[in-house]
Amino acid sequence: MSEMQYYEGVGRRKTASARVRIYPGGSGSITVNDRPVEEYFPRYGDIDQLREPLDLAGFTGKMDVTVHVKGGGVTGQTDAVRMGMARALLKYDEELRPAMRKAGLLTRDAREKERKKPGLKRARKAPTYTKR
Repeated sequence: MSEMQYYEGVGRRKTASARVRIYPGGSGSITVNDRPVEEYFPRYGDIDQLREPLDLAGFTGKMDVTVHVKGGGVTGQTDAVRMGMARALLKYDEELRPAMRKAGLLTRDAREKERKKPGLKRARKAPTYTKR
């Protein structure tokens, strides 16, 4: 598979980063960190979310996808893979851009965890006020 032509895209979300490669003319298999996608993302609905860029482009079952994802949690990783897949598909066919943009697959979600402030329990949660 390594000598086949592929298109690569990088997606990020929170602290997760995903490198996605799509191989045109494949059987439609998706591999995440050398494991089947069903094994890596067992949570209900995550795989449907990952396949959204392929469904939108009409390439479901026509391309093999390999993913290397690291950092973050489950949600951050799924969103990072989704964005990476959308970017890789754009390298394959630039005419998909308007549809991908409309579906919101190309916009990086910039929300990050706010830092903890001194004297507080979290970024904004204050300790319980006691009068006595």
